[in-house]
Amino acid sequence: MTGNEGESAEPRIKRPIDDWNGVIIEPGQTRDVQVSIGESYSGFDVLIPVQVRRAVEDGPVVFITAALHGDEINGTGAIRSLIMDDTLRLKKGVLVLAPVLNILGFDNHTRYLPDRRDLNRVFPGSPSGSLASRMARRIFDEIVARCDYGIDLHTAAIRRTNFPNVRVDWGNPEARKLAEAFGSELIVTGKGPIGAFRRTACGVGCATIILEAGEVSKVEPSIVNWELRGIRNVLVKLGMISGTHVPASRKFIIDKTKWVRADRGGFLQFHAAPGEVVRQGQLLATNAGLLGNQLNQIVAPFDAIVIGTTTLPAVSPGEPICHLGFLVDDAQMVQNHLEKDEMYGTVSDHLATSMVIDRPHDTGG
Repeated sequence: MTGNEGESAEPRIKRPIDDWNGVIIEPGQTRDVQVSIGESYSGFDVLIPVQVRRAVEDGPVVFITAALHGDEINGTGAIRSLIMDDTLRLKKGVLVLAPVLNILGFDNHTRYLPDRRDLNRVFPGSPSGSLASRMARRIFDEIVARCDYGIDLHTAAIRRTNFPNVRVDWGNPEARKLAEAFGSELIVTGKGPIGAFRRTACGVGCATIILEAGEVSKVEPSIVNWELRGIRNVLVKLGMISGTHVPASRKFIIDKTKWVRADRGGFLQFHAAPGEVVRQGQLLATNAGLLGNQLNQIVAPFDAIVIGTTTLPAVSPGEPICHLGFLVDDAQMVQNHLEKDEMYGTVSDHLATSMVIDRPHDTGG
């Protein structure tokens, strides 16, 4: 593998799943292991807790990870639910559960590492590079190098929220299979940035998708339920667990997105919520001064679904307000299909509580 940060790795040599640095996991066993990813200022090992569940029968090896950004902990809640679920029985294969990858950021309630780097931009990392790069290399060698598939759970960045959406390299057949199995209505296509965890994992043959859902520093019940449904869907499709696959009412593939930004400073009145379908010209937000004088209105530049929004109504010029996914299909048809999924309504209503939504009767368009 290359030793440079953020470059593609060479083809990996797959590591054994039964031996985790001296911890032996026999067929049918579940073991907790500790993955050393560095040392603290005081010289103690910095460890990532991982649970490995191995079925009696061989099969796919799948990792489920969260908190690659240390404050994105919705996925941590979902993985802990899986770990504590005594009814989760593997028919075949191995499940690798890592609730927190960025343990240093997690301990400090921050997205980043102590060296102020983004761990999700330096994969596959280097054993002789920066702190972030060394951590990335250890995660890559200890987890990715053992697995065939991966699901990495994320949220929006600070002061934003996302409606659940799967992100996938649509040109990777195995990753596409995971994304379709997950059961999310919204699938956003793209390889991801250079140095990103999922992009680098896919590049060495470990097909990986991510889910973006909810806010930082929270474990939101509706998001956790969405994540658990999707993870179980994937495991059912791979033949690793028993159960019924719960498909999305319809999948909408988003290959073009745009952040709509503020042109003026001021205080926002929101008119659309995450997950909502909007038409070209429809009001997204009204920007006003603190005493109520209207400064400008922000409208949708095309028919779209609101992938995410800011949750902070105070903005300055250029700050992002709404993340929109371009819709190829008829907007009303998309809305009708989404509303068939009861969980869609639950999550949409929940996310709307992060802001005050005023839906005017005349929406334009």
